[in-house]
Amino acid sequence: MSASDSQGGLQRFGQGVANWSERWVPSPFIFAIVLTLIAYAAAVVFTADGAFQNVINWYDGFWELLEFAMQMVLVLVTGYAVADSKQVSGLLDRIASVPSDGAQAAALVAAVAMLAGYFHWGVGLIIGAIFAVFVARAGYRRGKTFHYPLLCAAGYTSQVIWHVGPSTSAGLLSATEGHVFEDVIGVVPLSESVFTVYAFGLAILVFATVVPLLYFLAPTRENAVGIEEYAPSLIDDGTEDRSEREVATDGGTALPAERLNDSRLIAYVVATGMMVYVVQHFATAGIGEALDLNVFNFAFIAFGLYLYGTPTAYMGAIRNATESSAGIILQFPFYAGILGIVDNSGLSALISELLLDLATPATFPVLAWLLGGFMNFFAPSGGGEWAIIGGIIGGTAVELGVPPGQAIIAYGTGDMWTNMFQPFWAIPLLGITQVRARDILGYTLIVMIVLTPVFAIGLYFLPY
Repeated sequence: MSASDSQGGLQRFGQGVANWSERWVPSPFIFAIVLTLIAYAAAVVFTADGAFQNVINWYDGFWELLEFAMQMVLVLVTGYAVADSKQVSGLLDRIASVPSDGAQAAALVAAVAMLAGYFHWGVGLIIGAIFAVFVARAGYRRGKTFHYPLLCAAGYTSQVIWHVGPSTSAGLLSATEGHVFEDVIGVVPLSESVFTVYAFGLAILVFATVVPLLYFLAPTRENAVGIEEYAPSLIDDGTEDRSEREVATDGGTALPAERLNDSRLIAYVVATGMMVYVVQHFATAGIGEALDLNVFNFAFIAFGLYLYGTPTAYMGAIRNATESSAGIILQFPFYAGILGIVDNSGLSALISELLLDLATPATFPVLAWLLGGFMNFFAPSGGGEWAIIGGIIGGTAVELGVPPGQAIIAYGTGDMWTNMFQPFWAIPLLGITQVRARDILGYTLIVMIVLTPVFAIGLYFLPY
């Protein structure tokens, strides 16, 4: 019997979808361009804005997410630097050595990524990607071949659980006094959204579904392709101290400039000052205020300075991480442009109203989930997408007697559901792991398909 015949049906299906993805899925940048054209054509056909006005709508939105784009670049590079430090990488290496075969490896990466992603989507995004590399590298060193695209896909599963956790963008925005929809739904504390049986139940369903799924998707060793084929440059075990370098001297004495560059005192004083603020912020602010991107990035810069010890060493680590942020820098404006088209033309309101006209109190969560999933293709930012359709979802929920917190969770479930086929948030992972979108999207598409009935049943039947 051939190796192919020895594979289970799910493994063969997974390999088939992966092969389809390899053939047909374009790069994330082309994906963004195609979605731009679709949004533009739909706005021209279905709204009162004509061809020229929708070009203006596109341009008006193009630059709207620059602050958020910079925040995301910092999430990527500061998180990468921390995870790539000798201290953290040593811990990850020890955990990465646990799996003995490809199935265990894929399940472990998914479990770690989703646990991190539940508590913070940015942490999950970075840890999932880096841990996939570490597990693949640990297997390679032991002469084991773990299917690298599947490990990378497992690392991306952090993005299918985050919106029912405490870093939910829609939930955090709605919990903040003065938010844009306060006159519609009021202030909705996290105790009424993510900290409910409804949200906890959905998180458990996701975890209990995805980890076994990744385990059974793993191909046999004969059909696995390891990290050495996809990213040979990442096989380095990370034992080399990246901070070591030749120091400029003057007659054997370090130059004053170099002593400043390599000053541990400067690094530790600055990092301590930053952490004083972070601790004070979390001690005095409510959770809805404390959990935000700026504080997250601020804390990770401090962690990085502590871990690398000198300004020069930390700058070198950031420099090593910046290449993987190129996709975010280029593609964020294009998705902001799509946001401008669908929002400014009224296309989003038209789509939302058509779908939500069908809702009843019982079916509303499922319809809000589908709407959130559909809109995520065109506005792959949980906060940006909520800014477009949150008023419609929230207003409809209030009119139907559905608790706004339940509506927020239903919408967020849709937003994270289609992340498994919307490659935008995979960009940081692709940069870190050095794979292409089409290498992983075949597997993540299966995750999305399998979770479809899970989400539908959970949203309809779980108690709120």
